[in-house]
Amino acid sequence: MKFGFLYTVQYICNMIRSEKTRNFIIEKTAKIFNKKGYTGTYLSDLTNATGLTKGSIYGNFKDKNEVAVEAYKFNYKFQTEQIISKISQEKKAIDKLIVFLNHFQKSYKQIFENGGCVILNTAVDSDDGNELLKIEVIKSINKWQQTIVLILDEGINNKELKKININEFSYRMIAMIEGSILLAKTLKQPEILTKNIDYLKTETYQLKKE
Repeated sequence: MKFGFLYTVQYICNMIRSEKTRNFIIEKTAKIFNKKGYTGTYLSDLTNATGLTKGSIYGNFKDKNEVAVEAYKFNYKFQTEQIISKISQEKKAIDKLIVFLNHFQKSYKQIFENGGCVILNTAVDSDDGNELLKIEVIKSINKWQQTIVLILDEGINNKELKKININEFSYRMIAMIEGSILLAKTLKQPEILTKNIDYLKTETYQLKKE
């Protein structure tokens, strides 16, 4: 009986250590994957970033695919949690949309330093390659679009916003943000992003009912 109890305790301790190691690897490699992409990230990058051996890394993950997917999820969660936190503090739909846009306008330096938008980077990186990453990116885009749709729908139902095609508007907003991040970062001209965000703000304010 005592042996069984000790075995269970040891098993739980090992599971906790394993989970801590997994999280450590994900946190240390997330920025690398976002900057260098799946193809451009090598095992040596992972071992250098974590200080762990190949055996330690692949003892906690099936392969590089799994590390990349978990790193993507970590990056996406980090990016979206900041936005959702800001949105949740607002009551009116119009204010939620403006806060959403302000995030990209005010946080672009941090986004650029971390390698750019994780959704955009991973979408390009996985388009003709890693199917698992592509699936995660599609999920993220759908969640992002649905968040905007829900805010717009709420505003229209509350008679706060004019009736519009909410699907078209939400996809246009996402496309302009992502395209602007790509151009601004590549050309090193942040004003491309900030000015396009200003345009989106103007368009958003025009949705307000008289």
